[in-house]
Amino acid sequence: MNLDNIYTELILEHSRNKHNRRDLEDYTHKELGHNPSCGDEITLQLKVEDGIIKDISYTGHGCAISQASTSIMCDNVRGITVEEAIERAKKFIGMVKGEVKDPDELEELDDAIAFESISNLPARVKCAVLSWYTLKDMLENNKEEGSFIPS
Repeated sequence: MNLDNIYTELILEHSRNKHNRRDLEDYTHKELGHNPSCGDEITLQLKVEDGIIKDISYTGHGCAISQASTSIMCDNVRGITVEEAIERAKKFIGMVKGEVKDPDELEELDDAIAFESISNLPARVKCAVLSWYTLKDMLENNKEEGSFIPS
């Protein structure tokens, strides 16, 4: 099995897995991410204590790429500092846009590296980065209540 097939399987597995898809009862941050061009919509909820992301979850709907990227992101940033999460979001976005290519720099993205070749599919880039942009924005701007709530 080649690497592309392994990455495809990983993406499909995460898009179906529901372990990060849930509401947090005691979240401290909440934000909606929406991609109007395709209809993907996610709401991120984080529990941040002492500058550390103690828990993260999401609800919403969308294509397999947006849902898998969101689930993988949740696993990737749970337990790290807010600053580290912002940096990882920037690296992921840079990787998907083809701007960050150094394997050593991308190592901390773990399973999210599966989206590296998505830059070859321009129509899918927005799907892959939706949750990462939402996370980066909510943490940089300390969006505890969210700027808007899905209808």
